[in-house]
Amino acid sequence: MTNIFNDISKVKYLGQNTIIGQTVRIRRPEMFMIGRNSIIDDFTYISCKLKVGMFTHIGSGSHIIGGSKAKVTIGNFVNIAPGCNIAAGQNNYSGGGLVGPAIPEEYGASSELKPVDIGDHCLLGFNVSILAGVRLPEGVAVGAYSLLKPMKYKPWTIYAGIPAKEIGKRNKSLIKRQQNKLLKAIEGGRL
Repeated sequence: MTNIFNDISKVKYLGQNTIIGQTVRIRRPEMFMIGRNSIIDDFTYISCKLKVGMFTHIGSGSHIIGGSKAKVTIGNFVNIAPGCNIAAGQNNYSGGGLVGPAIPEEYGASSELKPVDIGDHCLLGFNVSILAGVRLPEGVAVGAYSLLKPMKYKPWTIYAGIPAKEIGKRNKSLIKRQQNKLLKAIEGGRL
């Protein structure tokens, strides 16, 4: 596997049958882990500690940011559409310091780091934005162009809007049945 921005051999863990696009930029590959059968599409940028589960897809042009001390965890069977933004850190703009990753730490404003956790079977529509501190339980689906801020989200629920609000439910039993079929096919050597 070749990549024009990264030495993939420096990745902390790379599961089998994983695809990382040629133009994916992983700022800290030694803090990056990705499970089997997962895909990260081209033009994605990752600047924080990231753990990705198996059978997960991150669409092109997505940004997963927060710096070296920030952490994002993405579960199994997750689909993140193109253009999504996940931020595990944010600057305090009223703090009086300078802002941005190019500023030496002693001159910078304070920043707030809060992990982002995306559970198994979550779906993020096109251009969804997730702020620091968001925890999505299993099965959450989010409509395109939605904004997720820290609050309590319910499993197997559909959200949409700015800020996102509950709009429906998902079929947990059917989705879990399909997951089990897939895993049995793998165990049986059919995939």
